[in-house]
Amino acid sequence: MADSSARVMPTPTGSALPLIGKSDTKPTWCPGCGDFGVVAAVEMAVKRLQIPVHNVVIVSGIGCSSNLPHFLSSYGFHAIHGRSLPVAEGIRWANHGLTVIGTGGDGDGFGIGVGHFVHTMRRNVDMTYVTMDNQIYGLTTGQASPTSTMGQKTKSTPTGVIEHPIDPIALALASGATYVARGFSGDVKQLADLVAGGIQHKGFAFVDVFSPCVTYNKINTFDFFRQRVYKLESAGHDPANIVAAFERSLEWGDKIPIGLFYKTERPTYEDLEEVLAAGPLALQPSGIKGRTAILDEFV
Repeated sequence: MADSSARVMPTPTGSALPLIGKSDTKPTWCPGCGDFGVVAAVEMAVKRLQIPVHNVVIVSGIGCSSNLPHFLSSYGFHAIHGRSLPVAEGIRWANHGLTVIGTGGDGDGFGIGVGHFVHTMRRNVDMTYVTMDNQIYGLTTGQASPTSTMGQKTKSTPTGVIEHPIDPIALALASGATYVARGFSGDVKQLADLVAGGIQHKGFAFVDVFSPCVTYNKINTFDFFRQRVYKLESAGHDPANIVAAFERSLEWGDKIPIGLFYKTERPTYEDLEEVLAAGPLALQPSGIKGRTAILDEFV
């Protein structure tokens, strides 16, 4: 198991500091929302790894699920719609001693934010991205999202969705994510395991979560998933086999897989960026080294 201490910034005294917990802000989600299970799983995962709360930053975009950073006691950043990942990347590169977790929904991540999603994965930025995939736009009261199924009737598609849905797992595999998993908010224990594994993984870790919207999606409900999901680890799946991972990602119907689809190791963006070799930028001496007469003209 990877050593999560490599991501922890030293403290002035070396004494133990508080771990992540609930904030004073109470969740504003509808009663029964799947996102309650996700915030619990994230908290459980970070606590399990014993990462001091001051070393954790949670970044989100816009949407019901993107309110998540408000409900935990770590540092947080609530970005604009679809822009959580570039903000998270900036935080990682400014101080790559921090543990950075991105959170958001299927609309935020796979709609307006899908370009950032793809490029952050291909860069293999060392962070974890957790999406609460309810297959609907919940915050704007029930329009079809990029993962809504064909034929689904919503406020914006009264006669049924006519667009093919995005497959987040297959897209992540094709784009270069080095840890690809799917959880279900109805199984918080397994979800916490997947999130903890993603945080420990060195590279871009993607955890897509079936997180039912109890108000606007009456098709993809908790019962819908409970009747269909099965765990990859119980089916003998090899997460080192990307071809098998692609095959599993395409399964949708009476049986839908959850668990770890794929995991591999390759250099991260932070490993390859020479500027970061001397340590986190936030801790490097300020100023320009080796100033020349040309630089002096602009300073």
